Amino acid sequence: MINKNSIIDNVKTLFYALIIALIIRSLFIQPFYIPSSSMEPTLLVGDRLFVTKYSYGYSKHSFPFSPPILKKRIFFNDPKRGDVVVFKTPVDNRTDYIKRLIGLPGDKIQFIDSNLYINNSEIIKSRISKNDKIFCGNKTIDVYTFQENLPDGKSHITVYSKDFTFQNSDIFTVPEDHYFFLGDNRDCSKDSRFLTSVGYVNKDNLVGKAQFIFFSSDKTIGSLFTFWKWHKSIRYNRFLKKIK
Repeated sequence: MINKNSIIDNVKTLFYALIIALIIRSLFIQPFYIPSSSMEPTLLVGDRLFVTKYSYGYSKHSFPFSPPILKKRIFFNDPKRGDVVVFKTPVDNRTDYIKRLIGLPGDKIQFIDSNLYINNSEIIKSRISKNDKIFCGNKTIDVYTFQENLPDGKSHITVYSKDFTFQNSDIFTVPEDHYFFLGDNRDCSKDSRFLTSVGYVNKDNLVGKAQFIFFSSDKTIGSLFTFWKWHKSIRYNRFLKKIK
């Protein structure tokens, strides 16, 4: 005979567990999956990472489905140039993107002969490899790999197609309370350079800061259903890797 009180207790336990999970996801830490190659080689398709929601304070986008419970961001902390950030795209305020923060409010960003300039100063990049291949969607492209050094002293790895498809741009002047983002895979990233699809990102659209990878698998080798290939598809060397 089914005990009615036992069923009620189990429902309560499940309800409380869901509430706790929702609070943790909204206020502290949230997992994300990388579906595209726009941040290679920093982030690979199949990486799963944790993003801290408290890093930049909270807005309505900190919560699932972005309910209109906060009119503006609270407990705001300024993001730092070079941070890898998850944000909601301004076009629909719904889609999650992850890119590297390059331009702060008031900055002037420009590409000249495929070189990045911030406030009229060229960002120095040192080539560390000229024979790499990187994913761009479903194809691979030949790239040069660079270490790029930002004005605030932070450095990171970027790749540029050997064809340097994005060579020159107008000057992007970052508005007040907005930020300018780029993908590390510079010739294969839809980011703030494309004003009609991403453009400048308002501080209220920031979701959180990417901190570290907790799991990674190569979907080109195996999937959830091809369990006999799991040992080959799992990238053990990326577990607990800090995102720089």
